[in-house]
Amino acid sequence: MAKVLVAFATRTGQTKKIAEAIAEGLKAEGADVTLKNINETKKETDLEGYDGYVFGAATYHGEMMGPMKTFLFLAEKANLEGKVGGAFGAFGWSGEAPGRIFDTMKNIFNMEMVSAPLRIKKVSAGDGAQKARAYAQGIAAKLK
Repeated sequence: MAKVLVAFATRTGQTKKIAEAIAEGLKAEGADVTLKNINETKKETDLEGYDGYVFGAATYHGEMMGPMKTFLFLAEKANLEGKVGGAFGAFGWSGEAPGRIFDTMKNIFNMEMVSAPLRIKKVSAGDGAQKARAYAQGIAAKLK
């Protein structure tokens, strides 16, 4: 059974809801999932022992949230090279954060990323939860 960490930074709770839907989708695919607010991660050793990593943050004023930037500097020290990864986030207007997280994971951490970052305005609007679960299926497929 693959172990996956879904770590998120949220401002209004939407990114947390996306993280929960992704975690639910991964569990349905048989993964052992740890869902964690990035504020709970204090050192790079907190990131050890997982086969896959899914990081998410909201976009705020055209940027990823500051705590996610700090978290990514910490994650860079954790040697995630070759691990499966995904990136996601909520946004109101522009939605840059998921792409920046994705690019960092792919190009700096050298992770095996799913096809693209997941960007959702609201989980409750339209098919947001369904998109998050489908994204989880793509991650699970890469883990197999």
